[in-house]
Amino acid sequence: MKKNTVMAWTFAAVFACFSCSHNKETTYTPSLEFDIKKAEYLSGFAFSCIDREYPNKLGQVLGDDSYLAPPRELHPAFYGCFDWHSAVHGHWTLVTLLSKFPELPHRKEIIAKLQANITRENIRKEMSFFEDEYNKNFQRTYGWAWLLKLDEALREWDDPAAGDLQQHLEPLAGMIAQKFIDFLDVLMYPIRVGEHPNTAFGMSFAYDYASKYHPALARKIEEKAREYYLEDRNCPLTWEPGGFDFLSPCLQEASLMLKILPKNEYTTWLKAFMPGFEKDPAKYLEPALVTDASDGKLAHLDGLNFSRAWCLFEMGHALNNKKMLKLAESHFQYSFEKMDTEEYMGSHWLASFATYAMTKSHKTPDP
Repeated sequence: MKKNTVMAWTFAAVFACFSCSHNKETTYTPSLEFDIKKAEYLSGFAFSCIDREYPNKLGQVLGDDSYLAPPRELHPAFYGCFDWHSAVHGHWTLVTLLSKFPELPHRKEIIAKLQANITRENIRKEMSFFEDEYNKNFQRTYGWAWLLKLDEALREWDDPAAGDLQQHLEPLAGMIAQKFIDFLDVLMYPIRVGEHPNTAFGMSFAYDYASKYHPALARKIEEKAREYYLEDRNCPLTWEPGGFDFLSPCLQEASLMLKILPKNEYTTWLKAFMPGFEKDPAKYLEPALVTDASDGKLAHLDGLNFSRAWCLFEMGHALNNKKMLKLAESHFQYSFEKMDTEEYMGSHWLASFATYAMTKSHKTPDP
């Protein structure tokens, strides 16, 4: 599967037209269509990397010489895409795109890769890594959250292949869910950074899974979200972004609390948490600029644009706030136009963030 540079330029032209013709809130209509062309384009990034072993950043603790082994032996399910968590959300990307677009090109080849990686034996070995005394907190909580999202996506994928894959993954998901509960029980203070350890991000993604499939974890997240964040005021948006951020501490918290609080309580909380933001969000945020896409840390800022976009989509739809939705689109389009590069430091993970943002771009119908 090859990157489609022509398609990227086509998308750029479409988005340029959007910017010219939708500069007033009163004429705003959603322009981001999650169609088969975008799905094929995004799937190519994940398809090419979930079984690409090197380069690889392991991030493990060594207990002795026996811990030194190739990624494919240490993590036979999730050894690709540069690091463990990116491999996990690369699998999530492919499952999500197949679920939304059953006619996705290369469907059989994608499913074959998923089935080769997510086997019962491979998942047992992944679990044994998390049972190791030196690595019991491996990937806490960022990778944990994506693993639960993958389990959620497999449960909701209406395809014959999904059942076996989910059954193979389920024991690891159950282990991670319990680890999440245990961690929240001892975490006195939330972690508010713009990178992997951000507590609000991990809780938000885990809650998507837990609210449907793990009541004990859902209750714990509801309890701790109120404990950590209910009294927060005046989130310092002017401090964002940090140079290596791929998450917005303020927006991730706002996204989590949107899921936890009743709407009336949420709107009151949001006014105190980010005063003035609902009225004029573009006053506080603009797309982050990436100066060197080959630098993995600096490339994080493209991810920030996508993660801001999904939070703004969630909030904008829930609050019927067109300004938030316009700001979400401007963040998304800025980084989407630049995805088709040869820089692996971004391409190994950004498609997952773009895919998730696209899933939030249109309001989910009420049940």
